[in-house]
Amino acid sequence: MSREMVYVQHCMGINGLEKVILREVRGFSAEVYLYGGQVTSWKNELGEELLFVSSKTSFNPPKSIRGGIPICFPQFSNHGALENHGFARNRFWTLDPNPPPFATTSTNKAFIDLILKNSEVETKVWPHRYEFRLRIALGPAGDLMLTSRIRNTNTDGKSFTFTFAYNTYFYVTDISEVRIEGLETLDYLDNLKNKERFTEQGDAITFESEVDKVYLSTPTKIALIDHERKRTFVLRKDGLPDAVVWNPWDKKSKSIPDLGDADYKHMLCVQAACVEKAITLKPGEEWKGRQEISAVPSSYCSGQLDPRKVLYSY
Repeated sequence: MSREMVYVQHCMGINGLEKVILREVRGFSAEVYLYGGQVTSWKNELGEELLFVSSKTSFNPPKSIRGGIPICFPQFSNHGALENHGFARNRFWTLDPNPPPFATTSTNKAFIDLILKNSEVETKVWPHRYEFRLRIALGPAGDLMLTSRIRNTNTDGKSFTFTFAYNTYFYVTDISEVRIEGLETLDYLDNLKNKERFTEQGDAITFESEVDKVYLSTPTKIALIDHERKRTFVLRKDGLPDAVVWNPWDKKSKSIPDLGDADYKHMLCVQAACVEKAITLKPGEEWKGRQEISAVPSSYCSGQLDPRKVLYSY
């Protein structure tokens, strides 16, 4: 008799931090730390890591974890008065022991729900009551799905406003051999030029220097093509109109303490986000934002794959 499949495993991670491992029958897996509510690993059926995590990150609270998928809430980057990227990535989340099931038509068994609520410490800088429910799931085909529901639970009648991003660090073989399809001809805010607005001119986005851009009114699908590995990441999103693309390149990497000098060669952040137009919730209102990423083999480097078919077919 073979052992029964364990879809959700609770265990201790680095420095004794609590984590959960999700597995699905075809061999994909994901690891989630309750600190930060953060996915830190996503592997395919061959055990290949699909997300980047810096070897220099400390997994030592209150420092944030550099890599994986940090949750930026209630502020993306420095677009506001709070600390960079907000406080959700520096908090311990609570695991819901009895999460509501998926729809009856779904076969998903590898999932968890994490919950974050306001605390006295953060109320001093962001005086609002909220409930943030984050569902992290592995689909039967290995797709990694994150669904966020944020509810205003203020009892004083006050609305609150926030920006948001799934700060996804993809692992790439060589940043110089990567291209992004789906953002061409769009407007973007260039964070390297005081958030000035420009229009993307290239047929696709490739990388030869530092990039830090917020693309606006983006499609629901974006493709990241890793020529060297013959792999395409497909990012699908809902409720998140913007897409952030970031790579620090060599000079900036050397100034980031928890990033190796050459790490920029093997990472690319493509983030489903809501940055330009902040979200406002009245008491009792809820916002939902979803991201799904999949990794598919591609032979685009030999001209056999049309990336637009990846983008616009489901």
